[in-house]
Amino acid sequence: MASSDPSFRGDPARWNPEQLLVAALSDCHMLWYLHLCAVGGVTVESYVDESVGTMATEKSGAGQFTEVVLRPRVVVASEDMVDKAMSLHGKAHEMCFIARSVNFPVRHSPTVVPR
Repeated sequence: MASSDPSFRGDPARWNPEQLLVAALSDCHMLWYLHLCAVGGVTVESYVDESVGTMATEKSGAGQFTEVVLRPRVVVASEDMVDKAMSLHGKAHEMCFIARSVNFPVRHSPTVVPR
C-alpha cells in the first residue's frame, strides 16, 4: 500500500505515488535498454539507476513534476561495447511508453564502463 510523502505526514517506510512514477520511468527505460542491448550484441553485466524527479509546488499545495533525470550506470563486458551501449540509451528513451506519455522532460545522463 502506498502512502503520502513524509512532508505530507506520510509513512516514510512506504512508497509514495511520486516515487512510483519516477521508478516507472526508470524501469521502462531499463527494460527497453536491456532489450536493445541483447538484440544488439551488447552484454550488460550490471545496471543501476539513481534517477531523480524534480517537482514544483504551489501555495495551494498542488504541484507537478518539472523533469525527471535518469542516471543509469551500466557495466558492459568489454571496452569495444561501450560506444554502442552508450548510444542505445537514446533509442531506449525514444521507445519508452511512459516517457512518451508524460508532459514533462525525461532526460537521461548515463555512464557506461567496461568490466
